[in-house]
Amino acid sequence: MIQLSHLHKIYNKNKPNQVNAVNGVDLSIKSGEFVVIVGANGSGKTTLLNLVAGSVLPTSGTVSINGEDVTKLADYERSKWIARVFQNPLSGTASELSILDNFRLAAIRAQPKGLAIGINDDFKKMVKTNIATLGLGLESKIDQPMGTLSGGQRQALTLLMSVMDSCKILLLDEPTAALDPRSAEIVMRTADKLADDFKLTTILITHNLKDAFNYGSRIIQMGEGVVLKHIEKASQPNLKQTDLYDWFG
Repeated sequence: MIQLSHLHKIYNKNKPNQVNAVNGVDLSIKSGEFVVIVGANGSGKTTLLNLVAGSVLPTSGTVSINGEDVTKLADYERSKWIARVFQNPLSGTASELSILDNFRLAAIRAQPKGLAIGINDDFKKMVKTNIATLGLGLESKIDQPMGTLSGGQRQALTLLMSVMDSCKILLLDEPTAALDPRSAEIVMRTADKLADDFKLTTILITHNLKDAFNYGSRIIQMGEGVVLKHIEKASQPNLKQTDLYDWFG
């Protein structure tokens, strides 16, 4: 599904403040795989996610999705494959609009069909049915302004809206960093369920080693722009959460 080959990203090239953010990464991610990337600040994990998303382009190397070379495509040109959820739960929704109107905007963005989309009863029923799968009780509150919800509820709805357009790749950029523990748990459970239900190829960046241990099928540690460790969880049945802490010892 995703193939990164000899990928480099250099900022301020040939200047005194040159930064080698990603340093020759080779990485293959299979369709439907859930990969968790951990690493200290400045390790290159966010830059790597940006290179997959297309929000930055590599200095050299290639990015392929489903066998198609997308190295030079901008993020909006990759949007048919990729959905992305950011740290800030406020960034993915419009506070003053209702839950229903937010879903309507997401549908228009994903599949342009004119301003009439989302005003019929079938669309409302679809929204309620999808929201009900989250188990948060929000399906009866679709006319409530998004801004009245908690950060965790908003982030969970953002996740749901992000997969409405039949995307194949879900990029999670520290989606729980701004949330309290209970809200963070709701969001991670939601992400895991959506990834499984929609068979999404998922990449999660997190500083939370508990989440790295509990979610996903593969854990990658980055440092100084390279992959330092790479563990298939199925091949490590005796892996403990404390083992991950030892990576940063």
